[in-house]
Amino acid sequence: MVAQVKESSARDIVVSGRVQGVGYRPFVYVTANDLGIQGTVLNGSGSVFIHAEGSPGQLDHLEHALVYSAPPLARPQLVSSETAELAGMKDFLIVASTSSSESEIHVVPDVYTCDDCVEELTAVHERRHGYPFINCTQCGPRYTIIIAMPYDRPNTSMAGFAMCDDCRLEYESPHDRRFHAQPLACEQCGPQLEFVCKTENSHEEEPLLRAVKALHAGQIVAIKGVGGYHLICDAANDAAVQRLRQRKQRPDKPLALMFPAQGKDGLELIREHLDLSEAAAQAILNPARPIVLVPKSEQSNLSCFLAPGLRELGVFLPYSPLHHVLLRTFGGPVVATSGNISGEPVITENREAEVRLARVADAFLHHNRPIVRPADDPVMRIIESKARVIRLGRGIAPLERKLAAPVMMPTLAVGGHMKVTVALAWADRIVVSPHIGDMDSPRSNEIFQKVIGDLQSLYDIKAMQVVCDLHPGYASSRWARDYSKTQGIPLHEVQHHAAHASALAGEHSDIKRWLVFAWDGVGYGSDGSLWGGEALAGKPGNWKRVASFRPFHLVGGESAGREPWRSAAALMWAEDRDWQPAVEGVEIARLAWEKNIKVFETSSAGRLFDAAASLVLGRDKSSFEGQGPMELEQITEGDTATDPVLLPLAPDGDGILRTDWAPLLPVLSDSSIAPIARAGIFHQSMAGALVEQTLAARKRFEFDAVGLSGGVFQNQVLTELVTAKLEVLGIDVRLHEAVPANDGGLCFGQVIEATTFQC
Repeated sequence: MVAQVKESSARDIVVSGRVQGVGYRPFVYVTANDLGIQGTVLNGSGSVFIHAEGSPGQLDHLEHALVYSAPPLARPQLVSSETAELAGMKDFLIVASTSSSESEIHVVPDVYTCDDCVEELTAVHERRHGYPFINCTQCGPRYTIIIAMPYDRPNTSMAGFAMCDDCRLEYESPHDRRFHAQPLACEQCGPQLEFVCKTENSHEEEPLLRAVKALHAGQIVAIKGVGGYHLICDAANDAAVQRLRQRKQRPDKPLALMFPAQGKDGLELIREHLDLSEAAAQAILNPARPIVLVPKSEQSNLSCFLAPGLRELGVFLPYSPLHHVLLRTFGGPVVATSGNISGEPVITENREAEVRLARVADAFLHHNRPIVRPADDPVMRIIESKARVIRLGRGIAPLERKLAAPVMMPTLAVGGHMKVTVALAWADRIVVSPHIGDMDSPRSNEIFQKVIGDLQSLYDIKAMQVVCDLHPGYASSRWARDYSKTQGIPLHEVQHHAAHASALAGEHSDIKRWLVFAWDGVGYGSDGSLWGGEALAGKPGNWKRVASFRPFHLVGGESAGREPWRSAAALMWAEDRDWQPAVEGVEIARLAWEKNIKVFETSSAGRLFDAAASLVLGRDKSSFEGQGPMELEQITEGDTATDPVLLPLAPDGDGILRTDWAPLLPVLSDSSIAPIARAGIFHQSMAGALVEQTLAARKRFEFDAVGLSGGVFQNQVLTELVTAKLEVLGIDVRLHEAVPANDGGLCFGQVIEATTFQC
């Protein structure tokens, strides 16, 4: 018999999705060689291009493996596979990256240190033992070091570090786990630490050991990480924590804690100090290594000044090799709060840190790997047994989502005024940036504009329209108007609560008819008043305001957010109830309120929570946003078995259903009732009001689900009460998951709202 010769054929294959910076090319190389296939693989602008030669069966196996056997960080999509001409290839080769005219770029967020690198980091016989910048193809910085695409070393902030011979061998070997790991380095050729302390002149020890000594001595050290600086001190040292609060002018706002990874799953030490649920444990172990809000344990000996008045702490595990080495050497948890000026983006540059944090930090642990753009830590909270994103950040963002319907033209959305993120959408893709901050400072505006430019540059997409909030005074809206004029592109203004509703709808595209409750502080309404307790029926591009709260007149406008007594006063005065908070300026405010001078009408649910905090807890002034409502929620301690106050509901002259808050005032101001009971009554009453609005709206409109959006629904007690009550009635309830319910999700909703309306 004559042996049959396998018929050879060739295919040109294009794979898109998340396939750069995740070890995809070496995976293709190894897979092709294992299958006996010849050809080439190369990176284009966001895609991987493969020319493969072999038998049809071999090529079929390759195509299947490209999608279903890909590296853990990859998210491949087989774009095309076409018959090609045989080139007579003798080997399978990885060739240099090239550019492509059609952009399918996917930027990978920064990736936490993988288990293999942590093991190598701690093994004394390894050449990278203790090296705080160890990484491989499956871990290390991405978004914060990329200057341009494609993601190759010359296009990163590692370009200035020439690899030594040993690193070069690893980098060029397709069988090595560091093959084409762009941040690859070692002690001999990579980034180095520098310790700076004005009061400590010894240079005999390594910088990291000197930093640890400073922490043990109760000092505050500003430490440069992956996306910016942290201000770090001993979490068990009361004096150090109090000193950090005093210097940073942060008297009450909770401080995040980073714990060393200990035990089989890394959570052993965390369990000693916190009551860790399974959902919280899984969230902490999320590859993004987010900060997760977890209830404190009564047995914890950590400083009582970490979160005054609150029973939750924000905790996270080390995510960079520097953090792993630091915490292993220190031997316990540390405070690790953002190295920034309050509300601004985190600081990224060494000398800027020394200047701007000079009054806060005693010492600085720098490194010389440049951070191209800031990325603060992400934050999550467990609500309804699921981790919900509170703040987008390093490891999660850039957050990419697939749109239910493609946009007509590339669209830029710029969010609101606080907790700003920006979004870029094109085709059926949308990318949301990491948290930028509040638009109250020149630095915030500078980073805001840089991120907008970076997104368009990295993804090679130029916005052809811009979307902003309806509020005429927001800095982001002013910028959008100017940008629209200078670029000659259309501008779309989206009402604040419509953006909240559309953000939720964008996460749950299976729902077609909605009733969304958008409860927050304040947002500019389409009638010129300040909304904030709205129920919107319909769908993106077609929302109808169907319910709200009885409006009240607020003295002080923006200042009311930090002075809850103003909200309480507005309610009490409206009902002609005698009430005198122990603060300055009450008489002037009362006179202004009576004469309608600088008084704003609002329907804000968030301000109702502020008022309740003032009346129940005496929280007349807040040092951070939401302090009063957070304290009010946490003193309930889960005790919400109290009977609610029934709040009247009736349509106003425009047919909008209005809940009257007035019956709450006698209970909230009754000092003979324990604060815990009053807090429980308030939460029950607000949840009951929402249910009553839902039932009344159901008589007027058909909807498939109720959605909860806006910052108020970060309140776990309220949200779980509402969900339980509605589910008993057989009503489907949807919450945010990947996109923040607060203003950090506005840009996502603005895209959904504006582009759906156009369609």
